[in-house]
Parts: sequence; structure tokens; C-alpha cells
Amino acid sequence: MNTIGLVVNSSKGEISKPVREVISWLAEQQIKVLYNEESATLMGCPEQGMPTRDLGNHCDCIMVWGGDGTLLNCARQTASTGTPIFGVNLGRLGFLTEIDIPDLREKLQALIAGHYYIEERMMLEASVVRGGKVIEKSLCLNDAVVSKGASFRMVQLNILVNDEFAGNFAADGAIIASPTGSTAYSLSAGGPIISPDMEAILITPICPHSLASRPIVISPESNVEIQVLPCVDDVGLNLDGQYGVALKAADRIIVRKAPIKARFLKIERTGFFKVLREKLKEWQSGLE
Repeated sequence: MNTIGLVVNSSKGEISKPVREVISWLAEQQIKVLYNEESATLMGCPEQGMPTRDLGNHCDCIMVWGGDGTLLNCARQTASTGTPIFGVNLGRLGFLTEIDIPDLREKLQALIAGHYYIEERMMLEASVVRGGKVIEKSLCLNDAVVSKGASFRMVQLNILVNDEFAGNFAADGAIIASPTGSTAYSLSAGGPIISPDMEAILITPICPHSLASRPIVISPESNVEIQVLPCVDDVGLNLDGQYGVALKAADRIIVRKAPIKARFLKIERTGFFKVLREKLKEWQSGLE
């Protein structure tokens, strides 16, 4: 491990001090640190920053300081480089982030010593087809969500799986999720939890106006097509809760398994169900 990229969510409170301490410690270990633009600005050296999407081309791994949202954004932008991501949790739940700040020094020592493994996660590729042409194509790790905006009216959607008509329903929208995304928005919408070591695609309606519209788990080799029917003007596609595309009536959204995977650097082989129990317990206690 010779070079580590740094991505820091600067909105997560006053974190410049612990970040600087880690950078100094890495320098003592002869580890070079590169920055994305936001991290470089936080560290007072904006001229050294580069776009997040380019960071993976120049380092051995990327250390992401933030919550799951920060990690999702980094994964979406850098997955094509194959560079693994190492998450430092500054969020509330942290399903994806590897460690908390109190354990950081110990975990970094293990990282530098080579005591780690790489975990791969299935990603999705979403395309927007308008007038027979693909106008947008992007990756996501959690989910692709077609939903209404501020309108109080429901959207009307057709869903096809491998060109076979699966159903038509009125709802607030539909979530197409990966196993990783099954513990995100889909879970809140009543979808099942899928172990992340599986490959599958999950279709979860959002508040459907029918008791017959239920979540469906399908093969990872399936193509899911969502057709937006004329209904309301304010409909959009959102990827991982971060990147959005405005949709028009008659647009087709094609979601399939992506040709590449997200790669995460892990120090300990913590069981998925142990993480699930702990995180859902934290979520529940946060509501009390």
C-alpha cells in the first residue's frame, strides 16, 4: 500500500483535526496521500485536489470519511477503476462504512500490513431511453428509483421483466434495488432484506394503490424496464438518492446488472447478520 486517496465529507462536523492526524501518521509510514477536490479544500491545499472520478486511477485504495451516502457517491464515480474503497463512518448507521474513528489507527496498521480482503458488491446500470435514443446512462450501488416529485398525484407505471409485462400500477414510484440497496430505501418501502453476497434484482413499489402490488426478487441477469405513462409532469429517476434525471411521459428506464462491481476493502470478516442486528438496533434506538 503506497498511495491512499482521500475523500472527506466536510459537512460532517469538525473533522479536520482527526483527518490531519491520520495524514501525518500515514506520512510517517511513507504512505502518499492524494485528495479529491473537497478534501483538498478542507486540508487547505485546494490546488492539490482532483475530481473524485479520477482519484482511483492514481492510488491503491480510497479512504472515504462520511456516511453511507458519501461512500455510495464515491463508489458510483470510481467503480470503473477497480480501486477498493475503505469507509470511515461519520454517519448514523453506516451499513457500508468499515470502521469508526476510535478504531481507525488499529485498522490502518492492519491495512498497511496487508491484513485485509476485498469484498465485491453487485452494481446496477440504469439507462433512460427517450424517442428511441439513450439520453442518460449511469451506475448505482443501492438503487434506481422512479418517483413523483412535489405532486400529490400518483404516477402510472408499466413494468416489464425481460420484455414480459409484469404489471401496471399507480403508486408514488418504484425502486429497483441491488442486494446492497435492500437495506436502504427499499427496506423502508416494505421490501425484503437480501444478503449482499447474493446477486439479485429487487423491484419494490412505493406506496402502491393496490394490495396486489408486492415486492419481487428476480434473477440478476434480468432486464427491468419501467415505462412512464402520461400522468403527472413531475417525475424523476434518482440513483442512490443522489444523482437525478427529470423524466417525461413515454420515457423508458432500463435497469440491469452492471458489467462492473463495487469493491470494498475490509479488515475484519464481520458477519452480515451481526452488522444487520447492530445497525437496526441503532436505527430503532434513534427513534426512541
